[in-house]
Amino acid sequence: MTYWERWLWRPQTTWLRKAIFQLHLWSGIGFGLYVFLVSVTGSVLVYRNELYRAATRDPVTVTTSGPLLADQQLKEAAERAYPGYNIVFMDPARYPDRAVSISLENHGQRKNRLFNPYTGEDLGNSVPLGIWMVSKLLELHDDLLGGPTGRSINGLGAICVLVVALTGIVVWWPGIKTWRRSLTITGNAGRWRFLWGLHGMIGFWSLAFILMFGVSGIYLGDPERFQNLADRIEPLTSANARTRVGDQVIYWLAYLHVGRIDGIGLGCKGPGVCDQTMKLIWAIFGLTPAALFITGALVWWNRVARKKVSTISQAGARVSGTT
Repeated sequence: MTYWERWLWRPQTTWLRKAIFQLHLWSGIGFGLYVFLVSVTGSVLVYRNELYRAATRDPVTVTTSGPLLADQQLKEAAERAYPGYNIVFMDPARYPDRAVSISLENHGQRKNRLFNPYTGEDLGNSVPLGIWMVSKLLELHDDLLGGPTGRSINGLGAICVLVVALTGIVVWWPGIKTWRRSLTITGNAGRWRFLWGLHGMIGFWSLAFILMFGVSGIYLGDPERFQNLADRIEPLTSANARTRVGDQVIYWLAYLHVGRIDGIGLGCKGPGVCDQTMKLIWAIFGLTPAALFITGALVWWNRVARKKVSTISQAGARVSGTT
């Protein structure tokens, strides 16, 4: 039997499959927590617009009393409340019964506050806690709260996701005779065999989505590099400004990553059943990397870690017995 025939019929006996299994195992364990983080936050952020709307509060109202303070008087009141801070924004819309939003900065530190337009009193944060939490969740997913550096790390993390996914499909292949059975889970499997089958089944059916998330994540980690590459391959001219293949690929990568199907001309224009269905699909498949980490970690514990812990415990018991 040739090596290729062994791969088709009994892949578990080939050295290449064994090597790829080890690569998949340890890369999955090594990057698992990162994958879990971006997976869960990404699925939640599919509904970021709904979360922002839910967190948006009604305008803060004030009691009208006397004349409104002039803009300069209100700015001076804000600067007195926060010495050392400079005004960078003041809500231009002035309503007699509403607090005024003013933003101040001091060496990169920003404060967004509400002030009484009659007295100059500080009325609290202008950004609701829910809005702040969603914004931070978005930053965590996009750049790990690390700005451009974190975004670049996310690009490298997306490469690792591709490595785990591609090695995973190789490890999944059980051979020609049994590959169809690996698409589902057998009902009479034991606990650990069930987890192994569940891990493989989730990986197979979610592979296309995971590859899409990985490739688009690489782009989002360094979009400027991708755009520069597209410009070199097909220089921009007045004739191809709207038809360059590279621009279309980049456009699709950006919209597919976040589940904006309406942006790539596949229907779902505006809110509705279609839009919510697509969001649900993206949210579910966005969670599959987290599910693969959990099931993979449990399989690893059973196959590797638990045996080593048991061996160490037995060795310790023997040493204790001889002393």
